[in-house]
Amino acid sequence: MTEFVFRDDSYVRSLPTLVTAITPEGGIVLDRTIFYATSGGQPGDTGRLERADGSFITIAGTIHPDGDKTAILQQPAEGSPQLQVGEEVIAHLDWERRHKLMRMHTALHLVTVVLPYPITGAAVGEDKGRVDFNLPDVPDAAEIERKLNDLVSADHPVTSEWITDTELEANPGLIKSMNVKPPMGQGRVRLVRIGDVDLQPCGGTHVKSTGEIGPLKLGKIEKKGAINRRVTVLFG
Repeated sequence: MTEFVFRDDSYVRSLPTLVTAITPEGGIVLDRTIFYATSGGQPGDTGRLERADGSFITIAGTIHPDGDKTAILQQPAEGSPQLQVGEEVIAHLDWERRHKLMRMHTALHLVTVVLPYPITGAAVGEDKGRVDFNLPDVPDAAEIERKLNDLVSADHPVTSEWITDTELEANPGLIKSMNVKPPMGQGRVRLVRIGDVDLQPCGGTHVKSTGEIGPLKLGKIEKKGAINRRVTVLFG
């Protein structure tokens, strides 16, 4: 199994690692990785793999193969030379892009604090993100934006912890999403805690404190159904 280094430290930008498999489609499996795979509304990471001769393989995307959350495939750019199983490489993360995603993902957690309603969807972007809520009425945009920036300014610490599948089943109130349940079946589930204001299951990458997010600006609040509203957030 691949060691997901980003789960314990999402700030690691470069990492020596070993190629353990190459799929028939050319996907690269590493013994440990800093590349987050597309899931939970957050895009997969991009970056490069540095070979011993100093050349680079561009990583254009990162996925979980066939939905297997215990494995990650690094997808090389089209036309890249093929690595060999057993080859030692250094993984380099596209840090500027990742840090934006970390900031935005954490910001969307704050949106769910300000709007404590059932979540029907979410998407994390580099410059903007959105959360869909089961929410019949359109909330006051200015008030949401003010509360969001108050949470950012409070500089709440962002940490992670683990609970067992059984503990999560005994505390269903931790799950905010109506449609997507956290991955279970591996014995434990990762929780992300923001100070004393939020605690929810999440496997994504986040900043160390809300102050690192920076100012936020509320975008559109769109009606997506009789009782569904899409709330968009941008960096201020």
